[in-house]
Amino acid sequence: MSRHTETLNLSSLRRRAFLKTGLGLGTLPLASLLSGSRLFAADRQGAASSARGGVVDALHFAPTAKRVIFMHMLGAVSQVDTFDYKPTLIKMHGQEIPPSVKGNSRVSTMVAGQTSFPIVQPLAPFKQRGNSGAWVSDLLPYTAAIADDLCFIKSMTTTQVNHDPASKLLHTGFQLPGRPSEGAWVSYGLGSENQNLPAFVVFTSLFGPGANALDTSAWGSGFLPSQFQGVPFRSGAEPVLYLQNPAGVDKAGRRGFIDFVDQLAKVQYGSSLDEEIPSKISQYEMAFRMQTSVPEVANISDEPDHILDMYGPDVRTPGTFARNCLLARRLAERDVRFISIVHSSWDDHFSIALHHPENCLVTDQPSAALVTDLKQRGLLKDTLVIWGSEFGRTSFAQGNLNAGFGRDHHGECFTHWLAGGGVKAGYTHGETDDFSYNVTKDPVEVYDLQATLLRTLGIDHERLTFKSQGRDFRLTDVQGRVVKEILA
Repeated sequence: MSRHTETLNLSSLRRRAFLKTGLGLGTLPLASLLSGSRLFAADRQGAASSARGGVVDALHFAPTAKRVIFMHMLGAVSQVDTFDYKPTLIKMHGQEIPPSVKGNSRVSTMVAGQTSFPIVQPLAPFKQRGNSGAWVSDLLPYTAAIADDLCFIKSMTTTQVNHDPASKLLHTGFQLPGRPSEGAWVSYGLGSENQNLPAFVVFTSLFGPGANALDTSAWGSGFLPSQFQGVPFRSGAEPVLYLQNPAGVDKAGRRGFIDFVDQLAKVQYGSSLDEEIPSKISQYEMAFRMQTSVPEVANISDEPDHILDMYGPDVRTPGTFARNCLLARRLAERDVRFISIVHSSWDDHFSIALHHPENCLVTDQPSAALVTDLKQRGLLKDTLVIWGSEFGRTSFAQGNLNAGFGRDHHGECFTHWLAGGGVKAGYTHGETDDFSYNVTKDPVEVYDLQATLLRTLGIDHERLTFKSQGRDFRLTDVQGRVVKEILA
């Protein structure tokens, strides 16, 4: 019997059983599941070769981290108002930024026609914090209290000055859609330590007028098999869409349905070698297991009041940044490999004096609580936490100083902080000029951050590759160096 005949016979014999599941073709893209002609990545490139389900069977280095939590402050935090203290801005408030400093650096179209560029002093006083003496604004008192646990990179730099391409570059290594995100690369390379939860989970929260949505390609799988993409967790009773059974379908019926589709898929894969067939089946299997595991993670009723209080009052409201930070800790406890927390609130072009302090208030306590909570549970030592934006903001004003000024996008320099996962605590890396406008020492490009992230997980960024369209791709493309100076 030919494979084609076998497929037809199996489909005919099981059609009635399939329809009896009550799920129907409307809730399952079966045509998509059973079609295609691309080669399966596991056969072509050794995917799923390790015991964890990743392609990296033997780690390239001894890892210092098992998992990553990446807090993306979407919209661009102003480094001059948070971590990059510059007394010169206070002395020269209202004066023009020197042309020799501004130079011909790239600016956004929002100030391209602006003829005056007055310097703006920090929105709040700075103080040196802890034994490390790190400068942190009074806008961030909780982060200031954990300064000795943090590693500050003051010299981050990017080539992009608009949110969407800069965010894509930060997460995928390319400014256009279509490349895998760093979480997808990590999932592809290392697989999962928890078979009942996704290896890569994404949270998003919105706040205030400076809220922008992040393109889903920032957590997509690109040309990698789709099973490695991030799984968004929503607020409310159903954190993952379509996870619960439809009316009239019980768990046994769902299990039988998946088993039947699995049989069909195996036959079709034997004929087409389409890499998305096993990938889709693995996602159906994961969804079945998540029917139990996800509600358990999302239910915080077992958290004591002193822990909830540590994250702040917003933690009791689903969908807030505070709640997402707490859920990230719960996922880290369960060995989820990569957790992305996107907070869309920081796009403060005007009225920054009002909006930036509000954004700091919303994010400061939960961010610090997450680090503290991980530390007190012994998880920080092998969890790499990253906090930062796609770029920074200018030290000069966008608009008129007397009319609700803002700060424009600025890619030449900005600040990230890291904690745990084998990075130096109480350490500051890199320097900027007196105007926080240009890097003067130890620049760190986005590709360098990505290479360092992979290094903490035991991966050589040059060796984690995937062949697509005739060439080998990697997260760092043809760039990137490990920032060894920040590693403990």
